[in-house]
Amino acid sequence: MSEYSDWNAKIIEEFRANEGKVGGQFEGAPLLLLHTTGAKSGLERVSPMMYRDEDGRLFVFASKAGADTDPDWFRNLQKTPAVTVELGTDTFSATAQPLPEDERASVYARQAERFPGFAEYQAKTTRVIPVVELVRQG
Repeated sequence: MSEYSDWNAKIIEEFRANEGKVGGQFEGAPLLLLHTTGAKSGLERVSPMMYRDEDGRLFVFASKAGADTDPDWFRNLQKTPAVTVELGTDTFSATAQPLPEDERASVYARQAERFPGFAEYQAKTTRVIPVVELVRQG
């Protein structure tokens, strides 16, 4: 297991053991677990990530800490937009919909204002960091 996947596994375990709350660098941050289908493998992948809730709309950010490539989970949902979300003790199906640029820019700006790390991520890369809405199904 890579260092990254081991780190994710610990966050996922803590999230599930504490009704969606974790400590460390994510303490107090809004965190969810996003289940995607691997674009190449077809296997389920689970990624912990911060989210933004605006009037019941859920957004996640494909920041990859400012890397020059999109995270794997974003490539996965581009191929298969049907996802599962764990939010606190709630688990539900959703459709992942990347936002058009005009809306993406305003949602990302509000997230960066609330959590300055997101402004740092955008400053580190030349790519436009995608914002994805998770639309609850059913």
